Amino acid sequence: MEFDLSEEQRLVRNTVRDFAEQEIAPQAEAIDREARFPYEIVAALGELGLMGIPFPEEYGGAGGDTLTYVLAVEELARVDSSVAITVAAHTSLGTNPIWLFGTEEQKREWLPRLTSGKALGAFGLTEPEAGSDAGAIRTTARLENGEWIVNGTKAFITNSGTAITALVNLAVVTGAREDGRSEISNLIVPQDTPGYTRGPSYRKMGWRGSDTHELHFEEARVPEANLLGVRGKGLAQFLTVLDAGRVGVGALGLGLAQGVYEMALRHARERRQFGRPIGTYQAVGFRLADMATRIEGARLLLYKAAVLKDRGRPYETVAAMAKLTCTELAVWAADQAVQIHGGYGFMDEYPVSRFYRDARVLTIGEGTSEMMRLVISRAIGAGEPDAGRGVPERERDPGSDDR
Repeated sequence: MEFDLSEEQRLVRNTVRDFAEQEIAPQAEAIDREARFPYEIVAALGELGLMGIPFPEEYGGAGGDTLTYVLAVEELARVDSSVAITVAAHTSLGTNPIWLFGTEEQKREWLPRLTSGKALGAFGLTEPEAGSDAGAIRTTARLENGEWIVNGTKAFITNSGTAITALVNLAVVTGAREDGRSEISNLIVPQDTPGYTRGPSYRKMGWRGSDTHELHFEEARVPEANLLGVRGKGLAQFLTVLDAGRVGVGALGLGLAQGVYEMALRHARERRQFGRPIGTYQAVGFRLADMATRIEGARLLLYKAAVLKDRGRPYETVAAMAKLTCTELAVWAADQAVQIHGGYGFMDEYPVSRFYRDARVLTIGEGTSEMMRLVISRAIGAGEPDAGRGVPERERDPGSDDR
């Protein structure tokens, strides 16, 4: 088992860490307070090659692996979650569906713009009445005279309304299956499509520098060629996308936890009560010890999920475990950090307050903690004798089918 990063991975991690500390950290509080989308930061990340890390160079990407991508998101979230989710959603939800399921023509048309960071992509799955139950979507698309005509509403869509948003990958109902259930397909819907409008920006508890809108489609028309992948395979496609996306959301949680831990540790060393630093008291020191231990354990689990994916091994169950562990860790660690800061932690002048607010969405977005537990319990065969083909074992035969 190899625990050392490659030279290239260390270079990316250090580059992103330096950029985050020097360019993002000084602006993070103002971005949050003003609910301002950080266009200049996104442009700079694009110039550094960080908006298309896991995609091939022939399409403008950096040709990096999943672990490199995780390291970058982790370092961004360590400083600011709004920037980190912008990169993560753009990469795993806006760009990845086109890379995985797009035709060569679609890849040539869209990927170079997306991987360069000159344009952003979005992912349109969630609806007012379809969240965890993704199969219950009601947005429809009917095929007429070589065009898909789209009607419906999407909710909570990240990166969907910026000045550089280029498209949304949209899950739609395109008919009915033989069993009576909805036939779900995916369409690429460009931002300037007539009949496609966006609601105002949401007022959010956290991620205030991230762009989030409700989307409306009223007889919106896109060419038949904008079908993404095979008609009727949309739900399976998006579930595949979400499996990969959970690794990125895990990195968001891990980075945030690392960030609040460092803040709490620094405060515990500097804040004095009864004549000595508060970190010397077990009530505080033990909290920090627990934070450090849980962060290190979560990091190993998350990195394992990334490495399994890079090696072409079954990783979905481990990704769900990593997403669950890292995001619940982030919420818990942020709470611990606020407690260690005392009254200062309740003040927005201290960044730990922003991190506390940003953490809360992590156990909801891209699969709730409850859904992750459902995924894991089914994978291990809970309640099913002799089941559990998805159990992560210490070592599996690389050729075994344990999906």
